[in-house]
Amino acid sequence: MTARGARFGGLDGLRAIAVGMVLVYHLFPSALPGGFLGVDVFFVMSGFLITSLLLRELEKTGRIDLLAFWQRRARRLLPAVALVVLVSTSLALAASRDLLVGVAQQIAGALLFVSNWVFIANGSDYFARDAPELFRNFWSLALEEQFYIVLPLIAVVVFKLRSRITWAIPLAALGLGSAFLMAALANGEADPTRIYFGSDSHSFGLFLGAAMAVLLSRGGNRALGRAGQAASLAVAVAGFTVLGFLAFALREATPESFLGGFQLATLAALAIVWAITREGAVIGRWLDVTPLRWIGERSYGIYLWHWPLLVIVTSIATGAGLGKSWIVPVVTLLLTVTFAALSYRFVEQPVRRVGLRGALVRWFSPRSYTPRRKKISITLAGVLAITFPLTGIAVAIAPAQTSSEDSIRRGQEMLEADRSAGSVSGDEAAGTTSDEEPTSPEEAPPLITIEGRDVTAVGDSVMLASYPELTEAFPGIEVDAAVSRGVWAGVDIVAGMAAQGTLREVVVVGLGTNGPVEVEALAALKEAVGARQLVLVDAHAERDWIAEVNTVLTSFAAEHRGVTLARWDAAVAGTPEFLAEDGIHPGPEGGEIYAASIRTALDELLAPGESAGWATPRR
Repeated sequence: MTARGARFGGLDGLRAIAVGMVLVYHLFPSALPGGFLGVDVFFVMSGFLITSLLLRELEKTGRIDLLAFWQRRARRLLPAVALVVLVSTSLALAASRDLLVGVAQQIAGALLFVSNWVFIANGSDYFARDAPELFRNFWSLALEEQFYIVLPLIAVVVFKLRSRITWAIPLAALGLGSAFLMAALANGEADPTRIYFGSDSHSFGLFLGAAMAVLLSRGGNRALGRAGQAASLAVAVAGFTVLGFLAFALREATPESFLGGFQLATLAALAIVWAITREGAVIGRWLDVTPLRWIGERSYGIYLWHWPLLVIVTSIATGAGLGKSWIVPVVTLLLTVTFAALSYRFVEQPVRRVGLRGALVRWFSPRSYTPRRKKISITLAGVLAITFPLTGIAVAIAPAQTSSEDSIRRGQEMLEADRSAGSVSGDEAAGTTSDEEPTSPEEAPPLITIEGRDVTAVGDSVMLASYPELTEAFPGIEVDAAVSRGVWAGVDIVAGMAAQGTLREVVVVGLGTNGPVEVEALAALKEAVGARQLVLVDAHAERDWIAEVNTVLTSFAAEHRGVTLARWDAAVAGTPEFLAEDGIHPGPEGGEIYAASIRTALDELLAPGESAGWATPRR
C-alpha cells in the first residue's frame, strides 16, 4: 500500500521469490547454497510494510493504538502457527519418535515468540541436517514477532519528534548496530547459530526496512515519470543481480557470510523494495503477475509448513531406504503448497477478516451452514479432534534423545568404562611393559595374523556407536572415536600417536561421514601411518558428499600397497533396520556389520598382494 492507501506493488511477487529461495535451499541445497538469504529479504519487507502501516494509522488517527496493532498481528500470525504445530506434531508422532525430541520446548518457544532463543539455549545448529528440530524454521518468525512488539513502542516515542528524518535515525541506528554486532560476533568466533538466530545480531533487515519506510513517507509516494521508471528499473535489476550472486556464491555459516554477506544481501533487498514499491513502477507490475502473487499471498504458510513436512517426509523416506530419492523434495513441495493453500483459505483468511470468535461462529454455528460450509466445518472439527490429543501424547512420550544419540551414548559409556578400568591401556593392550621402548614399525616383526592388540582405530560417531561390537570382535583393540570428527582431525591424532610410539602395527580409520575427504588428507594420513598397514572405512549416510568420499577412499586404497578398504557402506546398505532412525549410526546388529567389514579388510591386508615382506611370524 502507498500513503494514499493503495497496496504496494510488487511485494507479493518479491515474497514469492524470497520463499522460493528458502524452499530451494532446503529441498535442493546444492542448487542454491545461499538460498537462506530469502529470510533476510522477508525481514526487509516486514520492517518496511509494518512501519508503513503504523505511519498510515498515525496520519489517519493522529495516534498509534498499540493493543489494536498487536491484535491484528496475532490474528495474522497465530492461527497458521497453531495449525502447523498441531498437524506436524501429530504427523511426527506417527512417523518417528526421534522427531519429537525437545518438541515441548519447541512448541512453547513458538507460542511465546522466543523460538530463536530456545534453540540458542539448547545448542541447536541451524545449519545441521542430522536429527533437525521439527520447528527449527520458527526462529525467524520469533524474531519478527519480537520486532512487532518492540517497533510500536519505539514508534510511540520517536514519532513525537518534529522531523521525520529524526524519526528514522533511531531505527537506522538500531539496524546498523545489529549489522555491526553480527560482524563483531563473527570476528570473535562466536557460534554461527548464535549469530544467525540472535535477535540482537540479525534484526538489521527489519530496522533498516523500517527506517526506509519512514524516509520514503516524507513526501508521499509520487507517481514515476519516464526517468523515474528507468531509475527504479535499474536499481531493481542491480539489487536482484547482487542478491542472485550471493544466493549462488555464499555458503552457510562461513565467516564471509557474517562479515558482509548478510549485510550486502540486506542492502540489495532494500534497493529492490524501494524500486518496486514506487507508485506505478513497471518492475512492481511485472512482479505482480498472477502466479507470483498467488504464491506471495500464501508465502507465510508455505514457509511455516515446508520445514516440518521436509523433516517428516525425510524421516519416512530414510526408513524406507529412499532418503536421497527425488521423492523427498517433490512430495514435500506438493504437501507444502497444498497445506498452505488450505490453511490460507479456510483458517488464516477467515480469522484475519472477522477475528477468532467470528471465525469460530462461522465454522461451527449450524445456523450458518450451507452444504459446502458443513463439509468444511466437519473437516476442521475432525482435524482439531485428532491433532489436539495426538499432540498431547507426543509431548508426553517425547524421548530425551534420538535413537542415534542412544547408539552413540552406548558406545561412549562402554569406551569410558573400559578406559577407567584400564582395559584399553596402550601399553597393556600392545603387549609391552612400561620399561620397554615402543617398537617402531620398521623394527617390528611382520604379522601373519591380525588381532585386536595389533590394531589402533580412529573414527567418528559411527565407530563410537560400534565400539561394543568392535571390542567383542577384536579384544584389546585401541579405539579413539568422537562425534563430528573429520579426516584432518584424524591425521593429527594418528601423527600424535606415531610420535609418542603408541600407534600399533595396523591402523583403522573411519572418518568419512562428516564431510568431504581430500586426497591430500589421505596422503598425509598415509605418511603419518608410515610402514604400518592402513584400513580405510568408507561411509554410509544420506549426505551429498558421501558418494564422492567413497570414490576417493576406494581409489586411494587401490593405488597404495598396504592400504585396504572396509566396505561398510555396501555391507549395511540393505539393512536399514540395523541403523538408528537417522540412517547413519548403527545399533548392536549394525555394529556387528561394521566390525565384520573391518575384519574382511584386515584379512585382505594379509593377502599375497598386500602382505609381501610380512610372512615371518611375530609370535
